[in-house]
Amino acid sequence: MELLPYEDLLERVASQTLELVDSGVVTPIILIDGRAGSGKSTLAAKLQNELFKQGESMPRIIHMDDLYEGWQGLALGAEYLQRIILQPLLTKKSASWQEYNWVLKQRDRWREFSGGTPLIVEGCGSLNQYTSTISNISIWLEVDAEIRRARWQERDGNTFDEYFDIWAAQELDFIAREKSPSLAEYGLSSPAVD
Repeated sequence: MELLPYEDLLERVASQTLELVDSGVVTPIILIDGRAGSGKSTLAAKLQNELFKQGESMPRIIHMDDLYEGWQGLALGAEYLQRIILQPLLTKKSASWQEYNWVLKQRDRWREFSGGTPLIVEGCGSLNQYTSTISNISIWLEVDAEIRRARWQERDGNTFDEYFDIWAAQELDFIAREKSPSLAEYGLSSPAVD
């Protein structure tokens, strides 16, 4: 894994993605993984904006939060990403999936993506043994536990006490099994920005 400062990471990944597009890769796949509160969504949004500014089309972002089936659903969300979204795209088909509604506690809203623009997938579980072999760029964000806990509490205060430890245990299990950090091409040399 090559460690880069935040702005250098953003610039390098944007440049590499555009080079892939110019070389004929129709739908470059960029994975941004890390534990809860590590800055994945923020980096994905900044990368999407940078690619849109420099490229010809708006990249698509898929948030793993929309794929997990509740607080116990990390592994199932990763499997759903692979089977329902990435495998169809790899065979040049459209991917159709249902987002998980956290209020109703069920899948509801349908989404579709046919490729033709970069795809950014962000969230814990996006980078694993399988997806590392089919992605074009992979990033692991490692941020101090106290910073991550503070970010979660600020963002989702009402779920912090009840779910942080449950989610953290799933992350540790998934990372131990899949060795996600060791699969990443890039990482941060300093904490992710808010």
